[in-house]
Amino acid sequence: MATNLYVQRDQPPGVPPLELTGERTLPDVPAENYWYRRHLAVYEWIGARVIGRRVLDMACGEGYGSEVLSRGAASVVGVDANPEAFEHARLRYPRQNLTFARGMAENHGEAGAYDAVVFLQTIEHVQDPVAVLRHFRSLLAPGGAVYVSTPNLLTLAPPGAAKSDNPWHIKEYRASEFAQLCREVFDHVEMRGLFHARKLRVHELALSCGWDAVHARLGITQPFYDRFTPSITSRDFALRETGLDRALDFLAV
Repeated sequence: MATNLYVQRDQPPGVPPLELTGERTLPDVPAENYWYRRHLAVYEWIGARVIGRRVLDMACGEGYGSEVLSRGAASVVGVDANPEAFEHARLRYPRQNLTFARGMAENHGEAGAYDAVVFLQTIEHVQDPVAVLRHFRSLLAPGGAVYVSTPNLLTLAPPGAAKSDNPWHIKEYRASEFAQLCREVFDHVEMRGLFHARKLRVHELALSCGWDAVHARLGITQPFYDRFTPSITSRDFALRETGLDRALDFLAV
């Protein structure tokens, strides 16, 4: 029986696997590993900064990021509107300080109840991003922070295009546009960009030297990427404060 390349593999007993739809990324799908690790790198960076905090992870999807945050946080609530994702997350990530809820980012949560709100790779799906950011601000306790990431229009879309061909994205941002959006709501905004590092940076340089033509000529494209893609880890990405126009994604704090 053929294996579906776009369905999660090897889930624990009783946990229904999820299928890739293009709307969210998933662990345990080898073909999706690049995107999963790209998102995981940001969750891990945030996780190191919310130790001992009460965290709300909005649009948490499959739940892997909420689990990462819960490793050091006092408590984490992962929220997603999708019923299949919610049920999967609830069953897949049992942890005393981690709970999941169904809800919409626009109106879920209790005012002043959280030290951190996390909203990754989702604001590009939102009709009224200013209203969503204002809602997140209302959820923060004094001294709290909101973490929001989004892809960089300049590296996601074709040159000169207003957006990529992703049908779920409503608005994709340049660095200056994203910073301006966040500063409409928050007095203090720090911007970082996510970049390739380690072997992904080497691969990037190889592509600039014509690696695409070489592996195609040698007939090893499929075997190479069948091994290379699953080997990518979150350490193959790095967050930096400079060169944002060349970043893969932006993270605003």
